[in-house]
Amino acid sequence: MKAAVYTQYGPPDVVVQITDVEKPVPQDGEVLLKVRAAGVNPLDSHLMKGGPYIIRKLLGLRKPIIKRPGVDVAGQVEAIGKNVTQFKPGDTAFGMCRGAFAEYLCAPESAFVIKPDNISFEQAAAVPVAALTALQGLRDKGHIQAGQKVLINGAAGGVGTFAVQIAKSFGAHVTAVCSTRNVDMVLSIGADQVIDYTQQDFTEANRGECYDIIFDSVGNHSLSACRRLLNPKGINLMVGVLSGRGIISLLARLITALVWSWFISQKFVFFVAKLNKQDLTLLSELMATGRVTPIIDRCYTLHQVPEALRYLSQQHARGKVIITL
Repeated sequence: MKAAVYTQYGPPDVVVQITDVEKPVPQDGEVLLKVRAAGVNPLDSHLMKGGPYIIRKLLGLRKPIIKRPGVDVAGQVEAIGKNVTQFKPGDTAFGMCRGAFAEYLCAPESAFVIKPDNISFEQAAAVPVAALTALQGLRDKGHIQAGQKVLINGAAGGVGTFAVQIAKSFGAHVTAVCSTRNVDMVLSIGADQVIDYTQQDFTEANRGECYDIIFDSVGNHSLSACRRLLNPKGINLMVGVLSGRGIISLLARLITALVWSWFISQKFVFFVAKLNKQDLTLLSELMATGRVTPIIDRCYTLHQVPEALRYLSQQHARGKVIITL
């Protein structure tokens, strides 16, 4: 079977190869999935580049330990191992598994849930990392409640488009921050108000307006500027804002967030989403009922994986970037 593979660190255009690898066989408790679509995430290229160097103790000092990119996946169950009870051959499913940029993959059945009939494979593959980040951030870290005011910085991106819709599903009033070309799209998925960052800085807009939650997937403003927009017990969620920062800048931001959260009533929280089958099931239900609809910017073929990673790294994608098979 064909799969995307990299055996050294570097930019996707240089290190990624589409090559033949052995087709996996499901073991006990595993599902063999024929991949129909896979979602592209910023982490894919960050791992590939192996930086910052301090994290290479985890990734492999000279050569990468993880050699197969891709995590988000949707496809059709081709075979199951012993003791699999939740799937049968022919079922359509989506979830998370390493090495998603491939024609087939195997993973424990706990990694997948059934795909809703009204959602395409491409839309389903857009969901896991981005939507889990939005859901777990807003619900578990932000403790979102109906009627609260939520500001989402980066509302047109992969995580942001889910955050807008999930915040609305909880009954929040959503202010979205995006560029001019994305205003109509963000309004169409439920935002109550939009701040066009090409026209005004959201930390200066609507002076006097304060928010219960700031969901920040960009991290392009100082924590002190964001603090001024928070209610006395407001929460600033920092989601995926660490890429592109030097190690000193990164540590300074994290230490500041930690110290402030100790000594002031407002909270500054950085977190990473975790695979949770119950949460994936909830997201499946939200899609099945039309309360959440994945937004897809572009689709690429398996042989275009480097191009897809390069496009996503430009940080102007509207919604998700998908690999189709």
